[in-house]
Amino acid sequence: MTLLTESTLPLPVVRRGKVREVYDAGHDRLLLVASDRVSAFDVVMSEPVQHKGTALTQLSAFWFNRLAHIVPNHLITASVDGILDALPDLRPYRAQLTGRAMLVRRTEPIAFECVVRAYLAGSAWAEYRKSGTLAGEPLPPGLVQSDALPHLLFSPATKAETGHDENVTYATLEAALGGELAGRLRDISLALFEAGQAHAKPCGIILADTKFEFGIDRAGALVLIDEVFTPDSSRFWPADEYVPGRTQPSFDKQPLRDYLDGLRAKGEWDGNPPPPALPATVISATTARYLEAFRLLTGMDLATS
Repeated sequence: MTLLTESTLPLPVVRRGKVREVYDAGHDRLLLVASDRVSAFDVVMSEPVQHKGTALTQLSAFWFNRLAHIVPNHLITASVDGILDALPDLRPYRAQLTGRAMLVRRTEPIAFECVVRAYLAGSAWAEYRKSGTLAGEPLPPGLVQSDALPHLLFSPATKAETGHDENVTYATLEAALGGELAGRLRDISLALFEAGQAHAKPCGIILADTKFEFGIDRAGALVLIDEVFTPDSSRFWPADEYVPGRTQPSFDKQPLRDYLDGLRAKGEWDGNPPPPALPATVISATTARYLEAFRLLTGMDLATS
């Protein structure tokens, strides 16, 4: 399968992100193409990670289909044949699309990420250490890193084009969107998370937290968009290695972050562009994490040829 650092399709570009190109596909549709670019600490690395874009796209498609009974989503098709039937002018670009492209309905994105947390990790752990709260809600004293939370917590965040997203309170979400829409986002997010947990547990995976994104379509319906339960949007931990009180191993780009953390600790990289060169062992280890997450969650090996 083609290693892709950036797609170059003859369609109007709506946005180029850290990982994806978003194209205007006409008729209220977008074409999302996930490259094999990888970022860490908000810096895009020079070397791509093979199969990453395909793993993200196909895992999202798996979840969109599995969760459609909870909330509608924007997916039209992630099949390259289906995409080329809808957009025949792209037939010469089949290699750039295979496995890594989704044709979706266009929506007006809601300007908040809907984060659900079951464990105390990442920015939630940082906030708790500082103030004993999460998204402004007091938590019990004495919790340690990676502890299970007393209950699922919905903690919205602002979307940041650059830098880190910022956790906000539910009251902030209500003030911005109104009580009715804020309540729907919270309730749907919690229902999606519970479904994800129920699926991941027998796969030997702890779903620690995730983020969802939503939009409003032309008919005014609330729609799940972007990506769902991927290693880039979620913390997946191997259940048989879980030990509270420390950072957990995870099915994501942890080998990359560990390598970069080592360089920063030695003063060999300051965390800003340009990124350091990545050894082949780090790239292959990161690829293996994405492929393993896909296999465990779907029960299938990712098609890589």
